[in-house]
Amino acid sequence: MLRARDAMDRAYAEPLDIPALARIAHVSPAHFIRTFRATFAETPHRYLQRRRVERAMFLLRETDRSVTDVCLAVGFTSLGTFSRTFRDIIGESPTAYRKRMLPPAAAPGCFTMAYSRPASVLEKHRDAAAR
Repeated sequence: MLRARDAMDRAYAEPLDIPALARIAHVSPAHFIRTFRATFAETPHRYLQRRRVERAMFLLRETDRSVTDVCLAVGFTSLGTFSRTFRDIIGESPTAYRKRMLPPAAAPGCFTMAYSRPASVLEKHRDAAAR
């Protein structure tokens, strides 16, 4: 599972399919999906989407590239799908995120990254249970 996750981390912008990832993990596609979800608390597809959105967040913060260009650079093929996925994970549109993250204040990069990182499924459940 770690090899497949590492492959997704390295090649997030490329089209990745379940059979190819299952071959990397040396398991069947069905077993790969079940085991990946049990291990990482999200499906391979959602993990890949989240990694792409994390990279898009960086590009929106640090560059002046258009939202469409960022969408294509991180591996999405549709601006609508990118915007919907970004909003689902981050809670706001890519344009609103860029406006909110205007030139960062004099804070160390590690604080900026921690503040702007999307929460994982486990963190969301933990926060909801704490309320």
